[in-house]
Amino acid sequence: MKFSHIVYFCLAVTFAQAQTPIHLIPQPVRLEPQSGAFTLSKGTTIEYNQADGRVVAEMLSQQLNVPTGLGLLPKAGKSGKIQLTINETHDNQLGQEGYTLDASPKRIVITANKPAGLFYGIQTLTQLLPKEIESKTAVSQTWSVPAVRISDYPRFGWRGVMLDVSRHFFTKEEVKRFIDQLAELKFNTLHWHLTDDNGWRIEIKSLPKLTEVGAWRVARTGHYGDRPSPKPGEPKPYGGFYTQNDIKEVVAYAQARNVTIVPEIDVPGHSMAALAAYPELSCTKAQVNVDPGTPFSEWYGNGTFKMKVENTLNPSDENVYAFLDKVFTEVAALFPNPYIHVGGDECYKGYWAQDPGCQALMKQLNIRHVEDLQGYFMNRVEKILTAKGKKLLGWDEILEGGISPGATVMSWRGIKGGIEAAHAGHNVVMTPTTFAYLDYNQGDPTIDPPIYANLRTQKSYSYEPVPEGVDAKYILGGQGNLWTEQIPTLRHVEYMMYPRGWALAEVYWSQKEAKNWPNFVQRMETHFDRADVARINYSRAVYDAIVRTSMNGDKLRLELAGEVPGLDIYYTTDDTMPDQFSTKYTQPVDLPDGNITLRVVTYRSGKPIGHLITLTRDALQKRVGRF
Repeated sequence: MKFSHIVYFCLAVTFAQAQTPIHLIPQPVRLEPQSGAFTLSKGTTIEYNQADGRVVAEMLSQQLNVPTGLGLLPKAGKSGKIQLTINETHDNQLGQEGYTLDASPKRIVITANKPAGLFYGIQTLTQLLPKEIESKTAVSQTWSVPAVRISDYPRFGWRGVMLDVSRHFFTKEEVKRFIDQLAELKFNTLHWHLTDDNGWRIEIKSLPKLTEVGAWRVARTGHYGDRPSPKPGEPKPYGGFYTQNDIKEVVAYAQARNVTIVPEIDVPGHSMAALAAYPELSCTKAQVNVDPGTPFSEWYGNGTFKMKVENTLNPSDENVYAFLDKVFTEVAALFPNPYIHVGGDECYKGYWAQDPGCQALMKQLNIRHVEDLQGYFMNRVEKILTAKGKKLLGWDEILEGGISPGATVMSWRGIKGGIEAAHAGHNVVMTPTTFAYLDYNQGDPTIDPPIYANLRTQKSYSYEPVPEGVDAKYILGGQGNLWTEQIPTLRHVEYMMYPRGWALAEVYWSQKEAKNWPNFVQRMETHFDRADVARINYSRAVYDAIVRTSMNGDKLRLELAGEVPGLDIYYTTDDTMPDQFSTKYTQPVDLPDGNITLRVVTYRSGKPIGHLITLTRDALQKRVGRF
């Protein structure tokens, strides 16, 4: 985008906010406010100029009719009050997913090269309507759209979110609801993590025990990773799986909303659920259970770990590859996209090192390090996928041991793996923990349920997916990852997803030059209101104080900050409850000695807005240098 366009864009948004605020997420490439507004009525017609636009027109009528009660019916034509037009001549700038939207007091026209562009145009149109358009029941009010001209197209072709359904099973109706939310934000990829240690979620008809055994575990509550192991003979009622008919239904539902589903079958590690069903595929052949969240591994500070229970397929056993051929034959038939994700992450090789078959294979391959067996395994898997017309996609560990040039890498351990992969000529999807892990705490760890890391919305919004020095042509795009060890319900999925998911939607769709955190905050707050109407859960952690400590000589120094503009932070250390008449934080302060308790609260415009944070001196001491 040229500098003149950036200036004009900012002026346009400012002008629009002076009239009717236009708070779109993700931000479009160009937005030019016009005078007046278009008002929906029972006489509003929805028309599409080509048959390919019919499905999108029908979706628009459904989106509008529930809250408005207007009963609008789409039809073929070129003169609708809301006109959906597929271009006769291809507009190179719009590409496959771009659109233009021209709303005047008389008419709304959305144009695109493809139905996908029309679909994203109607998502923008819905955001231009009042928040009550998100209502699940009819609302009596005026339905107006501010006059505006928008030209929009995505920066990246891969804009995704990963949903882990192994740790907790989500029904197909819940997955559909999640897909609806992704599509509204112009995400176009759902990475579906279907198998792991805690449950196998996809029916494989040739291997029925995968779901008869691998989809079910004992019922457990409490913090994941601290739960007791299954007892002999204990019932296993917790879990579930998708039949192949379920999968077909969800895939078709997603396709209609321009969302591609990429399935993940996580191998060779993270395979405990598969081994519970078929223990002969492991090195030890020992019977294991589908894990309910026990402490089955020990992690060390340098990133290495040890498994207490075997969860890895045996790379020296030909039966493993026959098993995987059956699995991938059926998976490939269910998912029409070109990729199958095969995991490859966190593969513990201790059992391989002790296995005579693995040692013999290493001698045969003339390799000295057991880690290199993963490269052998992944190359065997890639041959299986290639035979089925699929491309291999895996976490960045697949770079270890060597992979073919055609493999695509998902960089999750920071950006290092993505840089290495791109320099080697691999296509890359950027999804680093440091910006895109949506299971991390988004506020103070004393407020949110505890987990091992923290990621604030502002940090996610600040992400730049193309690393410096990397040819952008290798960066397909990126995604947010939502692991569900600590997320048992769809409501909590939403809580962890938003507003960080809104931030990442903008990172992957909008132009780099348009990024503006204070402006995003305004739009985010509008979407809080819209989410309330839509009954979508979200976190308000952006309003909480950020509490850091350091040492100033022998004194404990307190540093407070706010994530969003305009917050006033108040605190106490005298065992009183803070309010706007307590001490206002203005600069770092040395805390008094003694067994104090810090209490912090945020206000905006004279009203409390954030959570109360309470920290003992011991807790403050432990934070030194950590946040």
